[in-house]
Amino acid sequence: MSGSNFIGGKRSAAGTVRLQSLDARTGEALPQAFVQATPEEVAGAAQAADAAFAEYNGLAPERRAQFLDAIADQLDALGDAFVETVCRETALPAGRIQGERSRTSNQMRLYAKVLRRGDYLGARIDRAQPQRQPLPRPDLRQYRTGVGPVAVFGASNFPLAFSTAGGDTAAALAAGCPVVVKAHSGHMATAEQVAEAIERAAVATGMPAGVFNMIYGAGVGEALVRHPAIQAVGFTGSLKGGRALCDLAAARPQPIPVFAEMSSINPVLVLPGALQARGEQVAKELAASVVLGCGQFCTNPGLVIGIAGEAFSAFVAALAAQLGDQAGQTMLNAGTLRSYASGVQRLHQHPGVRHLAGAEQAGDLAQAQLFQADVSLLLNGDELLQEEVFGPTTVVVEVADEAELRRALEALHGQLTATLIAEPEDFQRFAALVPVLQRKAGRLLVNGYPTGVEVCDAMVHGGPYPATSDARGTSVGTLAIDRFLRPVCYQDYPDALLPDALKNANPLGLQRLVDGQHSREALN
Repeated sequence: MSGSNFIGGKRSAAGTVRLQSLDARTGEALPQAFVQATPEEVAGAAQAADAAFAEYNGLAPERRAQFLDAIADQLDALGDAFVETVCRETALPAGRIQGERSRTSNQMRLYAKVLRRGDYLGARIDRAQPQRQPLPRPDLRQYRTGVGPVAVFGASNFPLAFSTAGGDTAAALAAGCPVVVKAHSGHMATAEQVAEAIERAAVATGMPAGVFNMIYGAGVGEALVRHPAIQAVGFTGSLKGGRALCDLAAARPQPIPVFAEMSSINPVLVLPGALQARGEQVAKELAASVVLGCGQFCTNPGLVIGIAGEAFSAFVAALAAQLGDQAGQTMLNAGTLRSYASGVQRLHQHPGVRHLAGAEQAGDLAQAQLFQADVSLLLNGDELLQEEVFGPTTVVVEVADEAELRRALEALHGQLTATLIAEPEDFQRFAALVPVLQRKAGRLLVNGYPTGVEVCDAMVHGGPYPATSDARGTSVGTLAIDRFLRPVCYQDYPDALLPDALKNANPLGLQRLVDGQHSREALN
């Protein structure tokens, strides 16, 4: 490893600022230092991506699919030494990293299938109607093309699946957009090895230099987002960080979209029938979801709501027993632990919140915590319960009846997920809550827990603000490619100048919308 930046297919280390990656458990400095990108290198990375755009975006979908498949193969080939590096930088267990590596490579392969399938192009053709009265209609043909170079910010909690070769990078590359990744400071050695794997794939498949770039450093993200070559941003992280990027992008002479996944408390509604039938089991399962991965999931269930009664009281007691019995865990890095401790402290200090379970938060380990808050905090607009505490903590809220439950839900901000724990009788009784939840969240679950996110065509990992900056998109699942595409319409163009998706012969074999009817046929 050289610790230098990836710019236009080459390595660059012009700067003098050295950054150190740390062992997440011990704080010990790892052997490799990394060179912070200079302003000129940040600009160089953006310009390299811009120079590659026309050629890369113009490649046949099959060529880009081969590139994504090659990246997947390179990721799968990263061996035990790589897994050990990720474990040291993040304190995540080897089994988790191996599973995340498979998820990362599989989502590359999934996007390769999307490219070969071709439906992402959205081909629409309305042929000329010269005899139409009172005005003839011209020949109009629409498809979707890449927006241009994309800046991707690596996430701390998923060092593979949401970072250098993660979902944003995969979707952008699939859309025909070169990327500039801002490596996350918490796992720079991991990022370098993944970036080298992508570079090997790019060379092996003959991709243009500059299709992939990566820079290191604190403060380099602002200059990257401001660079005029960058046409969109993908981000997963805090509300503060995501909002800052949105504001930067909006203030540019040419504003650009920021697709930021930011903050969610992921409410879980435990309904009376389910608690009566299996309250202890629900408490055990929910506790496992809260502490999974030390609570470092953006879909961690941070709010639990139920209707007052004996069943709910017994459930809360069982949940307290489960969470109070959890051992402390190491978090991703010291900064994440400090943020977690601060969030827990705010809950302790609020007069409307009561601590139910959990050892004192001190030392180097994150302790699981359970709090109970008065429902008035939601109903009266107190922001405390709306704020994500990133770690193994959840808050229970007791409501008086169905009407108060509905008001509490209506008071919630936008969420990634909302969950119903219910029995059949609950579905009938509380059916009117589903439209409320639909307005609040991007993924609605029944009798499951939100901490697992499947990578597939139907998945939505998004939701209304502040869960994301744009509720129309998703950062997981094949619909994520839509964020980095824009429609283009060709009017009365000669066939030879049209993109393949719109040519009469239909050389890509697409199903197209032709004069209002879906068809795979060639046109006369």
